[in-house]
Amino acid sequence: MSASTDAGPSIHEVAPDVFRISTFIPDFGLQFNQFLVRDEAPLLFHTGMRSLFPVVRDAVSRLIDPSTLRFISFSHFEADESGALNEWLALAPRAEAACSQVGAMVSVNDFALRPARGLGQDEVIDTGRHRLRFRATPQVPHAWDAGLLFDETTGALFCSDLFLQLGPMEPLTESASDLVERARGGFLAFRGTPFDQATPYTPHTRPLLEGLAALEPRVLLAMHGSTYVGDGGKALLEMADLLEEMGGAPS
Repeated sequence: MSASTDAGPSIHEVAPDVFRISTFIPDFGLQFNQFLVRDEAPLLFHTGMRSLFPVVRDAVSRLIDPSTLRFISFSHFEADESGALNEWLALAPRAEAACSQVGAMVSVNDFALRPARGLGQDEVIDTGRHRLRFRATPQVPHAWDAGLLFDETTGALFCSDLFLQLGPMEPLTESASDLVERARGGFLAFRGTPFDQATPYTPHTRPLLEGLAALEPRVLLAMHGSTYVGDGGKALLEMADLLEEMGGAPS
C-alpha cells in the first residue's frame, strides 16, 4: 500500500507516558495513529504501513531509542495495524509481536521474522509502570483475530478502528457526542463503497462492547482521529447503539 502525506507525523502525549504519533494521509482522508508507551519495556501499538515506517521510526526516535522497543502490538492483521511489523522487528532485536492467539496462529507467525506472543483473555503485558490487559474482541472492530489492550495504569483503551473519524482531527477531544457523531459520519461516508459493513453488527457485538465499557476507560485511543478523554464506558455503549443502528439488529 502506498501513501502520500502532507506533513510528517505529529506527536502528542495523550495519557501519562502514552504518546499519539499521527500522520494525515490525504489520499485516504484519514489520520493514521500509532501509540507509544514509553516505559522500561516500551510498547508500540500499531506499526503503520510499510510506506510509513521511515517517518514513524523517526518520530519514535524523538521519544525513545527505537531499538529498545520490547513489544509491538496491534488489534488485527492489516496493513495499517501490522504492515511494518518486520521492519520494527529488524530494528529492535528484543521486540516481540503481541497479538491475539488467533492472529498469531493464522497470520502473524507465518509473516513475522520471529514468533509472536499470542495473548490469552485478560493476559497482562507488564512494561514496568504500565499494565496492559488483553481482551479478545472478534469482529470488533473487525476481523476474527481482533483484540484490544487496556492500560490499567492510565485507564486508556487502545481501541483500533472503533470511533473511526474522517479527516484531520485535533489530538484530543472531551466531547463524547462529537466522537460518536464523527463515527456516524464515517459509517455514512462508507455506504455503498467497498468499506461498507467493515464493522459488522453480530449477536456478540454488544456484549463485547459492554465488557470493554465495564473496564471504565478514561481515555479512548482511536487509530483514526482524535483521542477521547472522559467517560469512555458511556462512549462505548453509545457506539454499541450506533453499530446496531447502522448494521441492523441481527435476527
